[in-house]
Amino acid sequence: MKEKIKKHEEQIKEFKANSKEELEQFRIKFLGRSGLMKELTNEFRSIPNEEKRDVGQLLNGLKEKIKNKLEQSKESLSSSESTTQNNNEDFSRPTGIQHLGSRHPLSMVRNEIIDIFSRIGFTVAEGPEIEDDWHVFSGLNFPPEHPARDMQDTFFIEKNPDIMLRTHTSSVQVRMMENSKLPLRILMPGRVFRNEAISARAHCIFHQVEGLYIDKDVSFADLKQTLMFFAKELFGEKTKIRLRPSYFPFTEPSAEVDVTCSLCNGKGCNVCKYTGYLEIMGCGMVDPNVLRDNGIDPEVYSGFAFGMGIERITMLKYQINDLRYFFENDVRFLNQFSGII
Repeated sequence: MKEKIKKHEEQIKEFKANSKEELEQFRIKFLGRSGLMKELTNEFRSIPNEEKRDVGQLLNGLKEKIKNKLEQSKESLSSSESTTQNNNEDFSRPTGIQHLGSRHPLSMVRNEIIDIFSRIGFTVAEGPEIEDDWHVFSGLNFPPEHPARDMQDTFFIEKNPDIMLRTHTSSVQVRMMENSKLPLRILMPGRVFRNEAISARAHCIFHQVEGLYIDKDVSFADLKQTLMFFAKELFGEKTKIRLRPSYFPFTEPSAEVDVTCSLCNGKGCNVCKYTGYLEIMGCGMVDPNVLRDNGIDPEVYSGFAFGMGIERITMLKYQINDLRYFFENDVRFLNQFSGII
């Protein structure tokens, strides 16, 4: 029986599979139900006891060699198939057209605004979209009778007059003044909600970016130069800005900021109503009452704030005439921004 085992070992050593079918036949021949290992095991039972130890070791060694041969042959066949597939590839053929996706235009403009202000030291801060009255109104010097507190302007949560969807990202300003060390130089992008009818010029959901700078000896001149830098970086070096007196509860003095119309280059057209300017944001010096209510001494510190709608800026930058395009996810509209980072 020892000679028979050694003979089979030679067969196993010389075997070479050229296909998966040949390898399967080899497995059945040696390890199948009626295979050679089954025959040898049956024959092993009838040999003398004094030979069983040596023959048993040879038999176990034979089975291990069969298994190793199967594994080696499988790896060899797999490697051979992979090489054959690579050899059949034609690398001179043109590749298929890769359709690039695109960022949403609002995301692109938001990122561009953040990048511009980051160059002059502003860092980004974010806050919750569901807020309380203090952070949305009271902490920003809104009087109790202000119309923004009415349900026709604000979405309240379950008719609770103290919990609402934020109407502006100024709520983050309050949180930062409450919890941060001075000086502050922060930018606050985010989504806001107002109870407005949806049209080409208005929506109940839109996006804002607000800025806040608080330090010693901050002046209106600092605000003007900051906004001038921003306008030139976003709309081009020839852009001019215009500040018009306005009113906001949380700033004093307050102003509306206009930039030269990008469609007519300031010459006047129907979009800018022949004024040569388009409004982009509101701004002003932080009201001393706001500083005081948020634990900041207005005798020592001063600051400015500004806020703009991202949709408004995007419409000006890309000459889009309907606000609803931003929320409809129409691929015909979004495809126009493919490849733009």
